[in-house]
Amino acid sequence: MVAEAEVVFQQSLPVVLDIDGVSSAVISPLSSPKLGILAASVSGGLSTSPVEVDCDASIPVYVPTIRSGSYADIGPKRYMEDEHICVDDLSSQLGCLFQLPKPSAFYAVFDGHGGSEAATYVKQNAIRLLFEDDNFPQTSEVNSVYVEEVKSSLRNAFLQADLALAEDCSISSSSGTTALAALISGRLLMVANAGDCRAVLCRKGKAIEMSHDHRPINLPERRRVEASGGVIEDGYLNGELSVTRALGDWDMKRTPDGSKSSPLISEPEIKQITLTEDDEFLVIGCDGIWDVLTSQEAVSIVKRGLNRHDDPTRCARELVMEALRLNTFDNLTAVVVCFVTAADREDVPVVPLEKKRCCSLTPEAFRSLRNLLDG
Repeated sequence: MVAEAEVVFQQSLPVVLDIDGVSSAVISPLSSPKLGILAASVSGGLSTSPVEVDCDASIPVYVPTIRSGSYADIGPKRYMEDEHICVDDLSSQLGCLFQLPKPSAFYAVFDGHGGSEAATYVKQNAIRLLFEDDNFPQTSEVNSVYVEEVKSSLRNAFLQADLALAEDCSISSSSGTTALAALISGRLLMVANAGDCRAVLCRKGKAIEMSHDHRPINLPERRRVEASGGVIEDGYLNGELSVTRALGDWDMKRTPDGSKSSPLISEPEIKQITLTEDDEFLVIGCDGIWDVLTSQEAVSIVKRGLNRHDDPTRCARELVMEALRLNTFDNLTAVVVCFVTAADREDVPVVPLEKKRCCSLTPEAFRSLRNLLDG
């Protein structure tokens, strides 16, 4: 049975929605006088699923074994605007004084538009904005308090990155980026997303989407946009942008008098799930992948690759190459995060690549063969 990921929608709607049995939380506006705009903050009372606790000490606790690979390609575009981050061992990255659950890892992809400035800035500052937040929990124990504090830090990092892009004069106000961040803390996988990058978990070969694409065709997003005074024209937000959430794009977010919030927001949607022995890997990609591949197709490609060679970097490349073969029209970035090794998958051994055999003839044998062919 496939477990569903918990979803927390951040939407500026005056009601609490219940979509397909998934609880949603409402956000309230937070003013930003310096910029003359309204940013989003989260109201209290978020509904979360309980964190699992193993009561029987005789049963060994599952701990994922983390390793990753990534691959990026400019694709058919003239400029590369994608960026990504892969940190398999977050503890070593942050230093021994920073206390984290084990294992801890961090991954992110950023799909820039209107130039690469916004995506590059967020990549360079993502670790600082998230983990140097005074409110980020430093503990080795994953419980409900830890989960809520991490969610709060993730939201704050997205909002702070967005405001920093507005204040940095070196970054064009027309430059923006979508952003997806995945944090692994022990068995907890948490994904924060703003835009149309996507994260997909493979559980027993089946795809579990850990994010939703924030596009105008997404009905909840369309309703949120229209409620905030925005319009959808020919599938584009205000006739300009193909996503409804992004960092940057301040030429669209600023309002003349700051009297209302922009329909384009940076508030991330957050999902969480507890990893189990059935979880094989996580695929993270920018929309150049998902424009031509479904979540299940991507999972199947990676699974076949891991069965052949057990190399996540090669799997990421194979995913990108398949998207190129299917004529994607965007930059391409893929990250594959594995939770098990080939030795752990007893039912699926690694199939060695077929080796070409080369045979050589001795001079005497060659002369005999030549005489035979010449008659």
